[in-house]
Amino acid sequence: MTIGDWLDARTPVPPELLAARVREVLGPSLQRRSEEALGACLDAVDMLLLSLRDDPEAGRERALDLLAADALVTYAFEAAAEHPLELAEVAAVAMRRVGNVAAGLEP
Repeated sequence: MTIGDWLDARTPVPPELLAARVREVLGPSLQRRSEEALGACLDAVDMLLLSLRDDPEAGRERALDLLAADALVTYAFEAAAEHPLELAEVAAVAMRRVGNVAAGLEP
């Protein structure tokens, strides 16, 4: 099963524009194995947040990117939930990565 297949199996189904943006951001990662969904989603969140942070003109027109980042974090935790013993570690890593972007550091 690919990450794309895994996303197709998620419920509830997101709004069409949001689903399309998530897939666009994941790009070639959609063809990777579903076991790699956690990392692919977090990498995509980093990319989106960095692009938003570094865009001095970012405004309401980038709202879909914020929603996509939120959806990707949710998907990352859904993937992590498949391995509950690792969930606390995943949460710490995700928080550190997002915090690093906000602080102007590399994720």
